[in-house]
Amino acid sequence: MAQKWRMARYGVQNKRPALDEAALRELALAYVSRFATSGARLVRYLDRKIRERGWAGEAEADPEALATRFAELGYLDDASYARMKGASMQRRGLGAARIRGALAADGVAEGDREPALDEAREGRWEAADVLARRRRIGPYAAEKADPARREKQLALFLRAGHDMGTARAWVHSDPGDFPERSD
Repeated sequence: MAQKWRMARYGVQNKRPALDEAALRELALAYVSRFATSGARLVRYLDRKIRERGWAGEAEADPEALATRFAELGYLDDASYARMKGASMQRRGLGAARIRGALAADGVAEGDREPALDEAREGRWEAADVLARRRRIGPYAAEKADPARREKQLALFLRAGHDMGTARAWVHSDPGDFPERSD
């Protein structure tokens, strides 16, 4: 007979108990100690855990209040998270538009995003260089790309969050010929 394989944590016999205030606080503390996160991401995580395991607390579950308290204690700092995530994305060759979208999706407020976006705008040329090097585009290519390939490379730069001027400068460069920095 074939045996059914299940992950142990999803089996009926291994059902976890419903959460209460203390268990929710423990989950939140474990999450912020393990991952760099924003307040909104923490709230989404806690909401998901409450949906999965249920709520057994006396009062209504309030993940927003817990996230606010963690921010007051210094466990969460959306501005620092935005700078860290923006710098990480920039090192991977992503541009300011892509960074803006990711931070907005993470629930980082506009005011907390701006310093990270300013850094991304200042380092846009270096990020484009990283992307071109990783994907062997323009000066890093073995041979000059045909027009159809250049269109695809432009689309790649734009999807990565770079502006059209930067993308064109890198894509239309000949192999070995680095484009002039335009600011």
